[in-house]
Amino acid sequence: MDRTGMITMSMREIDRLKTIQAIADGNLKPMVAAVQLNLTTRQIQRLVARYREKGAVGLVSRRRGCPGNYQLAPGLADLALTIIRERYSDFGPTLACEKLRECHGLMISKETCRRLMAEAGLWTPRKLRSAKIYQPRNRRHCIGELIQIDGSDHRWFEERGSACTLLVYIDDATSRLMHLHFTYSESTFSYFEATRRYLELHGKPQAFYSDQASVFRCNNKHATGGDGHTQFGRALYELNIESICANSSQAKGRVERANLTLQDRLVKELRLHGISTMDAANAYAPSFIADFNRRFEKPPRNNFNAHRSLRADEDMDLIFTVRDARRVSNSLTLQYDKMLYLLTDMPQTRAVKGKYIEVYEYPDGRIEVRANGAALPYITYDRLPEIDQGAVVENKRLGHVLQVAQHIQEQRDSRRGLNAPARTNQGKPSAQIKAAPNKKAPRKLNADDLVLAIKLTQPKRSTVTLKVKPTNQTFQLSRQPDI
Repeated sequence: MDRTGMITMSMREIDRLKTIQAIADGNLKPMVAAVQLNLTTRQIQRLVARYREKGAVGLVSRRRGCPGNYQLAPGLADLALTIIRERYSDFGPTLACEKLRECHGLMISKETCRRLMAEAGLWTPRKLRSAKIYQPRNRRHCIGELIQIDGSDHRWFEERGSACTLLVYIDDATSRLMHLHFTYSESTFSYFEATRRYLELHGKPQAFYSDQASVFRCNNKHATGGDGHTQFGRALYELNIESICANSSQAKGRVERANLTLQDRLVKELRLHGISTMDAANAYAPSFIADFNRRFEKPPRNNFNAHRSLRADEDMDLIFTVRDARRVSNSLTLQYDKMLYLLTDMPQTRAVKGKYIEVYEYPDGRIEVRANGAALPYITYDRLPEIDQGAVVENKRLGHVLQVAQHIQEQRDSRRGLNAPARTNQGKPSAQIKAAPNKKAPRKLNADDLVLAIKLTQPKRSTVTLKVKPTNQTFQLSRQPDI
């Protein structure tokens, strides 16, 4: 109430005043009023008592005109905004709030920081930002001028088989499905296998258009080795095929929309044909592609086919390999994937001593050491040897020693190199899987592990009881088994 005796009330407080006045006049029961105002009966009785004591003023919020309990301290908002302008002008509200709390000791909530930055124009809420505009791109003129590729991970066989990945090759000019390949996952060898089959069927396109997956682009900005290109990019470079990586999913929308269509139509066709394996699906793919293109293919602007034939000097076996440079030591050895390669002592290998040569890894698992275009002979020395149970059983005298070695072997992390390519095209898991718990790297196995292995595999002593007549004296002889 001000000096003139006027009371400022909100519409909600006016409705509450009418209800409480009706109760005070005996025209309304407190229980009914409690339901109308969404309050408890005891609170209604308190309001009625306050109304009878102070009148309408008693129903006005007593917090009106008082400072808020959670308001910022004087000058704290200005100090926070000053620091944000000087150091964190391009930070988001959450990160800026964390820096204010950790580096400057200013304890404000992230929502308060968000409000202050929005009012100061340092941050724009997402709802007020202008939407990104993705204007449609004209199709290429000729078939084979641009091929969009992508992998779609889906349960293609529904409950009849496990989930797998479908590699899709679609022409940008005509929306024609060029090739489909079922594989375990998107890996380098999987794309090698599918791309080689594509080139054998159609020839070399002008360019491949893909996303920014690690198969197509080196995403590590701080990589210390390599030339900045992936194995797939190197293979396309040798074939004179341009590799283009899209900056967004909308940019390669043609293949993205094709994936949605395939996840509907292809799944049902595989169900109708009773196909539940990847081999059978790859065999069925050409007939499905023909039917799909008959329904959805668009005519090109130009009938010229931009695919190029493979040259005679382009060896597909050598191009579609994973290559890694290794330095030859003075003892004519090199290391690759925790395997030591001992080069044969000959003039060709002595010429590359101390130099870098390339290790070629083929999709089928073969390894070649090549220098100056020729393969060098070698023998291997595995740094992760294995001891089987049969050797422990057959060796009577060395049984305990082999059991100790086998126990150490079980505690060892026997994974190959983490940089080795995954062979998911053959169903083999990637080397990037995490080590099992309680496993140690070979270099971290020490004498304590050996002592523990000896204790755990120590054979029990055999006890023989002898009775000597006529004294019936008993002797116990302990015999340690042969080691």
